[in-house]
Amino acid sequence: MLPDELTGSAPAVPAREHVVQVEEDLLTARHAVRAGAVAVGFSIVDQTKIVTAASELVRNAYIHGGGGVMTITVPRDERGRIGLRLRVRDNGPGIADVEQAMTDGFSTGAGLGHGLGGTRRLVDEFHLDTTPGRGTTVTITRWKT
Repeated sequence: MLPDELTGSAPAVPAREHVVQVEEDLLTARHAVRAGAVAVGFSIVDQTKIVTAASELVRNAYIHGGGGVMTITVPRDERGRIGLRLRVRDNGPGIADVEQAMTDGFSTGAGLGHGLGGTRRLVDEFHLDTTPGRGTTVTITRWKT
């Protein structure tokens, strides 16, 4: 068990890893996040937000990072709130200019450029760790309200 996993009266949920190496893995990852959000008891709006955020992150790992791994955990905070935490990591080239990458409208591909900035707005906690040449890890958390 990870230290931030669910404790208390609700059932414990072990961390789940999902490898993202081929395009079909994107859909599998989205389904896993949706199932986690339903299990936690998120509203349909919160389910949509966390699945949308996950979609963006795993797509980025697949396209820009050459694949990666998404880990899903169910944390409980100090106030007793339950949430869904996703960590998506890749071993790609990293992000050379984080500020630019977080700017709305910026895209390195054919996308609309809502990417990381939009993802940050969909979740309660967002942490980006990247080093050019060594990959990127993004950790997001959405808490049940």
